[in-house]
Amino acid sequence: MSGHPYLALGRKAGGLLPNRWDVLAVPLILGAVMLLLQGLHQAAVPIGEIEGGAVSLDPSNLPDYALRTTLRMLAALAASLVFTLIYATLAAKSRYAEMILVPVLDVLQSVPVLGYISFTVVFFLSLFPGSVMGAELACVFAIFTSQAWNMAFSFYQSLRTVPRDLDEASHSFRFSAWQRFWRLEVPFAMPGLIWNMMMSMSGGWFFVVASEAITVGDKTITLPGIGAYVATAIDQRDLSAVGWAILAMTVVILIYDQFLFRPLVAWSDKFRCDQTASQMKPESWVLNVFLRTRFLTNLTSALGTGLVALEDLWLRLVPVLPALPVKLPAVDDRVWWWRALMVAMDVCWYALVVAGGAWVCWQVVDYVATAVTLDEVGQVALLGLYTLIRVVVLIAVATVIWVPLGVMIGLRPWLAERVQPLAQFLAAFPANLLFPVAVVGIVTFHLNPDIWLSPLMILGTQWYILFNVIAGATAFPNDLREAAVTFRIQGWQWWRTVMLPGILPYYVTGAITASGGAWNASIVAEVVSWGDTKLHATGIGAYIADNTASGDYPHIVLGIAVMSAYVILFNRTLWRPLYRYAERKMRLG
Repeated sequence: MSGHPYLALGRKAGGLLPNRWDVLAVPLILGAVMLLLQGLHQAAVPIGEIEGGAVSLDPSNLPDYALRTTLRMLAALAASLVFTLIYATLAAKSRYAEMILVPVLDVLQSVPVLGYISFTVVFFLSLFPGSVMGAELACVFAIFTSQAWNMAFSFYQSLRTVPRDLDEASHSFRFSAWQRFWRLEVPFAMPGLIWNMMMSMSGGWFFVVASEAITVGDKTITLPGIGAYVATAIDQRDLSAVGWAILAMTVVILIYDQFLFRPLVAWSDKFRCDQTASQMKPESWVLNVFLRTRFLTNLTSALGTGLVALEDLWLRLVPVLPALPVKLPAVDDRVWWWRALMVAMDVCWYALVVAGGAWVCWQVVDYVATAVTLDEVGQVALLGLYTLIRVVVLIAVATVIWVPLGVMIGLRPWLAERVQPLAQFLAAFPANLLFPVAVVGIVTFHLNPDIWLSPLMILGTQWYILFNVIAGATAFPNDLREAAVTFRIQGWQWWRTVMLPGILPYYVTGAITASGGAWNASIVAEVVSWGDTKLHATGIGAYIADNTASGDYPHIVLGIAVMSAYVILFNRTLWRPLYRYAERKMRLG
């Protein structure tokens, strides 16, 4: 893994006296800290200051609104990262945990984001009574539910496909589980995880519009932000305000692309698994500035040395702890009773999982049966089949379009640097702003809503495929590309034997999250309105949306249960076998 050309500059310059690069870097850090403190101060004000207060459409307020929204999204992103490191690691490391956590993740990504707000907002408000902090946490949690699932899938996929030679090297160096995680698995997963963090940050913009309006009973708490600004502009049909909001979003995306994600992409390039150095590397002027500093480089180096020393001390103290009194037999000494014990443990765990799943299903059936007949269950299942057909067709179309483009972008760092901000903006663009255009077009040209409302489901989720394919192509080893050139592997043979196997785990991750997002988006895409005109498409999304509007909770639960069953069945039938195939056949090394 190659280092950065400027990494040694700070080390060669002795002392802690700042150089000219510190003069540029230190104010950037201080400015970021001041903005963070300002955001925390705004979140601690009494809730009475914003209750009933209307969001102003004056464009001069947009910088403050943009700061507040961005801090909420970054807080949700940090929480998503912590969740990913814990949840995905448990799912990847434990066969027993995987049986529960992965299907639960399938369900979580198919549950409507706004559904989380309904049962969490009271809890968060009760944590900080009389303060805006409770509403802020409820908003952050709603954004978290739109960011965490694809990051968890990405990290889970990376942990399951660590190259065999690196795995064997970690055993040769006698890494502990802690060392293996932080020195092998996390660095290996970093390129794909960073691209999914970018997608999560961009995808969160769609749900900001709804999550910045917190409803408790008959009272609505509107948090100042770009999302609330867009919602107000749509309610008032103020197209100029919508234009100002899009401009503000564009500026914000460019800023955090330059100061956060582009440095992370350039930094993560050193974790590529290459035998030979790549001729093209991603660059970041922000990263170059920080690597050329003297004071900050020496300070971070000292902190890193201290953390490594603490880690070594902790690892030395662990063997001192008393060992378990029971000594397990060696591998060669294991006899029939040991294997029988393992089988019995598996059977007990399977029985526990089945019993837990059966209990949950019974609770759902018992609740739904109070207002739903068996014939209606069959009708809802048929509606789910219609939506399933839409999801399959849309994912296939998005695959044909974005896989070749993602490979082309990922293999050319100079192109990725130019496309990255555009892709983030397109992914962040709230797709619901295009819904009125779709309504007008369908009504004007007398089109079939069942067909022409379908593309609205994939507008915001297709980018999961593009971002993950770019991540896979970026992480593809340069030595394998050179070998393909040497052996003159070209055309379809190059795709079939070289590139598609290399990006398959990344594509599957993107396709799973894209399909889950499409199911989620069907709730708003199959029922679209503009003014007094409302269009319906036949599907389970429209069924859930209609019953949500009427407050019919048994039918809502039935719709979500059937949708979750389709998502789990679809993932288990198609995506999980592909995951297993990628783990067996496509691991490098």
